[in-house]
Amino acid sequence: MSNEILVSTPGVGEYKITVENGILNKAGKLTKPLTTAKKVAVVTDSNVAPLYLKRAIDSYRTAGFEVYSFSFTAGEASKTFETVKNILEFFCLIHLTRKDIAVALGGGVVGDMVGFASAIYLRGIDFVQLPTTLLSQVDSSVGGKTGCDLPAGKNLCGAFHNPIAVFIDPETLETLPEMYLKDGYSEAIKSGAILVPELFELFEKGEAMKNLNEVILQSVSMKSGVVQRDFTEKGERMFLNFGHTIGHAIERYENFSGLTHGQAVAVGMSVITKASEKAGLTKAGTYDRIVKCLKAHNLPTEVDFDLCRVIEFCKSDKKSQSDSLNLVILEDIGKAKIFPLSFSKLEAFILKGVL
Repeated sequence: MSNEILVSTPGVGEYKITVENGILNKAGKLTKPLTTAKKVAVVTDSNVAPLYLKRAIDSYRTAGFEVYSFSFTAGEASKTFETVKNILEFFCLIHLTRKDIAVALGGGVVGDMVGFASAIYLRGIDFVQLPTTLLSQVDSSVGGKTGCDLPAGKNLCGAFHNPIAVFIDPETLETLPEMYLKDGYSEAIKSGAILVPELFELFEKGEAMKNLNEVILQSVSMKSGVVQRDFTEKGERMFLNFGHTIGHAIERYENFSGLTHGQAVAVGMSVITKASEKAGLTKAGTYDRIVKCLKAHNLPTEVDFDLCRVIEFCKSDKKSQSDSLNLVILEDIGKAKIFPLSFSKLEAFILKGVL
């Protein structure tokens, strides 16, 4: 498989994803042909800044850009309108113009918010993704989804705004704490479970950790294909939310201070698959495969929560309709489907997954 993947979205444009060890040092050089920008605003968080900010700045300065940087406190608790406002004010402070670019250096929180700020600043400027976590490398840096959380729920505010390039450097994972590496495992397992059975089997066999570049490429290849076919999430792209409806609700229930995103999604995949298998919608044995795979990678498959409160948070999910919710379930490993369910039946259905 090539280390370059072209994402072409009809009516929106195209960009290239490149997976290469050490590419962070070449990001400025590779960005140069894609823009007429003079200024670059590199935005990161307090975890990534000490590790990779200098390398990113040096890369863009060497390529001839005027570089400015901004850092905010790391963590999901920072994924708010207030932080987005601070990023926008930083753009104003350095007089970033429509021809200039922003660079998101970090994990999913950084990428989502820098993308969102870029989408609404001056009604839209270009940005580059430099993802440094496995979760962002296999999932969130690709597809153009940007946004922030609201008190009512996760990712309820945002915009579709593609980057002009995604440069994935697997070497940045060498400094990633184990708990955040697991977050990436969860998203990659999800990718395999919905559409790429070969990727899921790589995790089942315990071979994924030895082949992270392959995991990244397979995940990105799958997601880029889905995004090209359904950019604004009207159909197939909803599959990517497998485990996320319940996972996001659990995160909100715990005020984003309990399970990490990947851990919550792992629980969400387990609960929904147990429920759908009990309902006869999923091939027998699929739940056991999901749980065994997640546990083998030290991911949780259950957690205590107030079912009624979590159900209420599920109803605020961005995939909800006026009185129903589009759940993503598995018919089998590698075969996902949309299962519309009315709010009146939601609690009874999810209860099957927690008993």
